[in-house]
Amino acid sequence: MDHAAEAGDPVDGIVLDQVERLLAQHLTPALLAACDGAAGATARAADLWPADLWTALAESGLPLALVPEAEGGIGLAATTAARLIRRCGRAALPLPLPETVAGAALWAATGGQVAEDALSLVPGGGPVRIAPHAEGFVLDGRVAQVPWGGSVAALLLDAVDAAGIPHLVRIAAPGTLRDTHHNLAGEPRDTLDLTGCIVPAADVRAAPGWAAGAGAPSVESVGAWVRAQQMVGALETCLGSALAHAQERQQFGRPLAKFQAIQHMLAEAAGEVAAASAAADLASACWGDPRFVLATAIAKARCGEAAGHVAAIGHQIHGAMGFTQEHPLHRATRRLWSWRDEFGSDALWQERIGRAVCAGGGAALWPMLVRLRGGAG
Repeated sequence: MDHAAEAGDPVDGIVLDQVERLLAQHLTPALLAACDGAAGATARAADLWPADLWTALAESGLPLALVPEAEGGIGLAATTAARLIRRCGRAALPLPLPETVAGAALWAATGGQVAEDALSLVPGGGPVRIAPHAEGFVLDGRVAQVPWGGSVAALLLDAVDAAGIPHLVRIAAPGTLRDTHHNLAGEPRDTLDLTGCIVPAADVRAAPGWAAGAGAPSVESVGAWVRAQQMVGALETCLGSALAHAQERQQFGRPLAKFQAIQHMLAEAAGEVAAASAAADLASACWGDPRFVLATAIAKARCGEAAGHVAAIGHQIHGAMGFTQEHPLHRATRRLWSWRDEFGSDALWQERIGRAVCAGGGAALWPMLVRLRGGAG
């Protein structure tokens, strides 16, 4: 367990401990199996929503964990909220609490009214157009790969007007559900038709400048930050499972951990997890800062790279046992393989990093890195 936050504000420790208790109490193996699709096609089609668990999380105020106290939230620092999201990733939480935490904070940053209802973030892709309407604004477009798009109470998405000006839009009631898919982890990823959807003027706002830049719309960059934090949690689970298995499993009369080849693999995985965690920490330290998008690009790319290496090592060490439905390793690795491609792949964010560097020229690279590192100070 990560106790870095608990050493600071006592409220942070209380909130994080509460998350641990709720997840331990409600996330039974049977519930996890049903929600991640391991129970088969019937469970996947039903898109099981663990209502009791969401109610417990909402009653604890966790959906508004990153929203300032003055606006009705808990007011956690982004670095602490990141640890909350990592705990969700570590436990394979089958609910969009991470998206709700970040989305509510982003919406609050625009001055919008927030609620504890489940909220999802719409990934970038085909542009959604917005135009004035007698009742506010009207949308035009379809969105795909929306996490729990058919189950949440509201969506947060980027849209552009006729002049190409970006807007942040909150849809209180999702549009027509056109298609439902699942990622490798069995999590619902829906396609929604927003054409003709009317939204009040109060639900259309200018995105905060710190959340957009380097070619990344605000919701996409915040979604990438969420996935980076979740991947760190899943990476920790995968590494922890590999370490435990190597210490417990006997081969040729001694534990696997005694073999030099296994030690090298574990050391490589530990290095990948440490690098990914450091990159995600930097992005969290830059929340609300103009450096946020670049720091998030680095975090998402680095965590995605680590996901491939650590998942492979985890399965190599576990052997055939790790590929069974009965062993929990797949809940971490299938999420790693899914999350690294959501809200922008490694290649997309690496391209944006490259464009940002090239735009400043070679002489500006080192000062840019120094300023970026200053976000963690």
